[in-house]
Amino acid sequence: MIVAIDGPAGAGKSTVSRQLARRLGFQFLDTGAMYRAVAWAALERGHDWNQPERLVELARGLAIEMTDTGVKVDSVDVSQAIRSQRVTGYLKYSADNAGVRGILVERQRAFAVGKQIVTEGRDQGSVVFPQAECKIYLTASAEERAQRRVADLARRGETANFEQVLSEQNERDRRDMSRAVGPLVQAPDATVLNTDHLTEAEVVDALVSVVHEHCRQLGLEPPGK
Repeated sequence: MIVAIDGPAGAGKSTVSRQLARRLGFQFLDTGAMYRAVAWAALERGHDWNQPERLVELARGLAIEMTDTGVKVDSVDVSQAIRSQRVTGYLKYSADNAGVRGILVERQRAFAVGKQIVTEGRDQGSVVFPQAECKIYLTASAEERAQRRVADLARRGETANFEQVLSEQNERDRRDMSRAVGPLVQAPDATVLNTDHLTEAEVVDALVSVVHEHCRQLGLEPPGK
């Protein structure tokens, strides 16, 4: 079974999706981390951002290992490094590159073969796994998402200005939705969950309920608890 969770930046997808996977006993795939990993690797290698075809070559040669606890690039643990503001600032170069997306989408599909997974990103239910048995669109207001991003950066020891984060997030939303390849869209058969005013635990509980309801509709035994 594939549970595909999409939604805009800052909706809290990575954290609650990982917890959902644990509750269901599924494996977890954080696709956004894969694009961050490519951007991080390019920064580390002093990549010329005016050469998008070289970024495709770099992505093709990277060994990106996705685990339930983090991300490794060529055996280096980059789980924390890829979440920095610096990497976020260059994320558009990997996320908007059609060649890079083609490579990573292929890897995402390969990861899911023969597995029960929870996968999250921007195009999981619409492009990567249109056949997913359960699709969820996780969202929140722009202000709520920006506040969460500021708080998340603070926990990582980075100081951020709310208005700047909000402005950058709005621009990222616009870019994600207008991307020519793999844009952020709500799949027509997705269940929408707005997380404003919900605690993390409440969001996870709601996600479990959505998955269980889909299983009942499909005549499947609900996984986890």
